[in-house]
Amino acid sequence: MQKTNFFSAKNVATLGILLALVIVLQAYSLYLRALTFVDLNLALVPIVLGALLLGAGAGAFLGFACGVVVLIQVIMGGNVFYSTIWVNSPVVTTLICLLKTTVAGYVAGIVFKLISKKNKYVATFVASGLVPLINTILFVIGCLCMPATIQSMNPDGVNLLVFILVSIVTWNFFIEFAISLLLAPAVHTVVRVVEKRVGK
Repeated sequence: MQKTNFFSAKNVATLGILLALVIVLQAYSLYLRALTFVDLNLALVPIVLGALLLGAGAGAFLGFACGVVVLIQVIMGGNVFYSTIWVNSPVVTTLICLLKTTVAGYVAGIVFKLISKKNKYVATFVASGLVPLINTILFVIGCLCMPATIQSMNPDGVNLLVFILVSIVTWNFFIEFAISLLLAPAVHTVVRVVEKRVGK
């Protein structure tokens, strides 16, 4: 069986475009947050696309790039919540920023590859939903690793996990999940159609 070269001109160009999208969308999220007061990670969509089109390694790379941009924003004080946990727990905050989207992109690529052997359409939706889900789960786990810091933001003394899920995560997760499910499969389908017409 002939091995495909990942570093072909087409793959490198695709990865470059997706990387630019990750950086721009994550940077743009600061302005979106200022207007809507909702902290969305719009860069999850190109991470999903990288995992679908180029595999788990590309998904992880794009996820890591997203994490680096988020970490820079945190250090610069672009997010009140993250800035607070950064001051109190810089190591855990750094791990949260870098790992959650990296793992999400990698797992999505692996799962897509496995399921697509049976059904590419189902695989696309499962992988698209996994990225925001894993991103959120790892974020919650990270928050649970610094209970004193998170509890200090919880003046009403609500159960820590409930506070994280309801006050910090809820709307962000559902909106990111919906965006990933709606946009990533649509764009992926368009790319595949173009590939078939132009030729791989």
